[in-house]
Amino acid sequence: MSTTHSPKVERAVSACRPADVTSVRLDATALESTAPSYLRDLKAELADEGYQPATLAVTACFDEDCSLATQTEADHLREYVRAAAFLGASRLAVDVDTVAAPEKVRPALDALAERADREGVRLTLTDDADLSLSP
Repeated sequence: MSTTHSPKVERAVSACRPADVTSVRLDATALESTAPSYLRDLKAELADEGYQPATLAVTACFDEDCSLATQTEADHLREYVRAAAFLGASRLAVDVDTVAAPEKVRPALDALAERADREGVRLTLTDDADLSLSP
């Protein structure tokens, strides 16, 4: 990972002024829903209290050696990509509990990371499983 900043970041940061906002990491289990109306209300309440979601954390389990089950879990995670983008969180941290078939899970997570990137969200994996995203 590079320690230098891109010119776009340097320009944006040079024009920054401090804000009285606390960045927070939200746990997906604390969300009552991923429906836009709920997320809109939550985002407004967080802003009113001076909080800005920086990360949305979710746990994933790929414990079946089945393409359909893998896709179902990936679809579930896709809801959280959308929720993170809606809330303004720049990162979706996925804690992968179990992986029965890494060869099926890797492509699903790579596709999810690509989708997250299009939504302006960085997908990160925090797991004990031997998984990584394609560069």
